[in-house]
Order: sequence, then structure tokens, then C-alpha cells
Amino acid sequence: MEPRTQAPPAPFVIGMGRSGTTLLRLMLDAHSQLAIPAETHFIPVLLAEPPRDGAACLARLQALPNWDDFDLSTTGFAHRLRALDPFDPAAAVRLFFTVYARTQGKPRWGDKTPTYAEQVAAIGTLLPEARFVHILRDGRDVALSYRDKWFGPGDDLAAAARLWRGRILEARAQAARLEPGRYLELRFEDLIAAPEHELKRVCAFLELPFEPGMLDYHRRAASRLGELGDRRDSEGRVAVPRARRLSIHANTARPPDPAQSGKWRTGLTPAEVALFEREAGDLLTALGYAPAEV
Repeated sequence: MEPRTQAPPAPFVIGMGRSGTTLLRLMLDAHSQLAIPAETHFIPVLLAEPPRDGAACLARLQALPNWDDFDLSTTGFAHRLRALDPFDPAAAVRLFFTVYARTQGKPRWGDKTPTYAEQVAAIGTLLPEARFVHILRDGRDVALSYRDKWFGPGDDLAAAARLWRGRILEARAQAARLEPGRYLELRFEDLIAAPEHELKRVCAFLELPFEPGMLDYHRRAASRLGELGDRRDSEGRVAVPRARRLSIHANTARPPDPAQSGKWRTGLTPAEVALFEREAGDLLTALGYAPAEV
């Protein structure tokens, strides 16, 4: 057998927002070997217009509204990034994640940025070690969860249906361009009903031994999510206060709750359900989510 030369698999948790991506992130992050930071969002920015050198890359990263979430100011990251010569976007991305993982005392890293579902092929090319874990959730529950949020489609059920359908289909189309064995789907409903079984499946995909402590993710959720700060706009003003950002993750402080599945049955009106199913009923059925009873 030839010696392994490639880095160990790096999980990229993707999916539609409000589908359990943060839950899965915290479960994986509870592993003794794996650290996953808050959402990064910067990889497509670097790919679209690669910086000329490490200094330009650092300036672009520090200008991001979520840069303070990672708190790398005392790690030497800035110096090491500026020193990359020649500059390489893949090396810069790996440096970021490696340094972050070391702040958590972990040897391996991953990412949780739901919108990377639309960048699977590009990220997969940039980082051959990337493996994509796509978490799916009944789109009617997703739409219900969005309606009181300051982001996403809000109360527009038709827009939520189109966004949910489009995001999933795009992720699958992107994944079809990867080599076999780099993309895995799981359902939120299965994860909260049988977390140990589903996590063992994910761990096998990532070549990572399952640890029972992953099931106790909720005991660390507050401290891990505590990294989130105020989200600021381009002028440095607070756009989304820290407390508001934390509020949308309140359920992660508790063990998995199967009651989070099927809330649309009482939370949406029959007319709203019918509207969603007109827009995305084909994919609901294909994913095994039964249509509402007429």
C-alpha cells in the first residue's frame, strides 16, 4: 500500500439554512480531533478574485463582517499569511483552518457554511481533502423556521420553497462533478431521531472514529457559539447584535429533540402548505417527505 500523502478528510457541512447545519457542526466539533469554526463565507470571495499576495488576502479577510468571530489576533496567523510566497489560495485557506483548529487544541478542521452548497465543485477542486456533508430537512419546516428571522425569505412561502428546492438541486448538481466518495447526504429528521447511528455514518465517511462525547455537544454549545460577536456593516456599525445572532441557535443547548420534526403541520395553514407543495412538491416526494393529506 502506498503511503498516504493527502491530508485527512475535511468536512464541509452544507445545506439550506434552518436545516440543522449548526447542530451538525456542534456535534462534529465536539469530537476530540476536529474543530469547526463559525461560518466562514470567504472561500468564494478568494476564488472569484484571488489576492495577489498574503497581505492583500489578509486585508480582504479582515474586512469581512464576521472576521471577529474567529479571534485569530494572537495566533501569528497574520504574519504567516503575509509570509506565503508564492501566494496560493489553497495554502491560505488551509492556514486559516489549521491555525483556528490549534486554538481549540485540535489536529483536524472542518467548515460549516450552508451557502457553500453552491460552491461544492470549486471548493472540491481547491481542496482535494474536502468532503461535503449535505444535511436535508423537510422544506415546509424550513419555511416555517424562516418566517420570524431577519434573513432569508421571511414570510414568503413561495420564495422559501424555490430557495429550498434550488439550493438542494444545485448542491447535487455540483456534487456530481466530484470524484465518488466525497459527498454524503443525511436528513435532519434522522439525525435528531437516531443521532448515534447517523453520526457513526458521518464519521465513517470522514475517516474519523466515532466518539460518544459527540452526543453531548449541547453541554459545550454555549461556549462554542459564544465566539459569535456583533455583525457589522461596511461602515463598522452594528448590523445584527450578538444576542440576536445567538438567539437563532437556542435549540442547540439541548439534546436532540424529535419534536422539531413536522412542526409545519400545526405551524403552517393548509393554504401555505399547498403553496409550498406547488412550488417544491416534486422534491419533497423525491426526498421521502410525504405530501400533506388532502
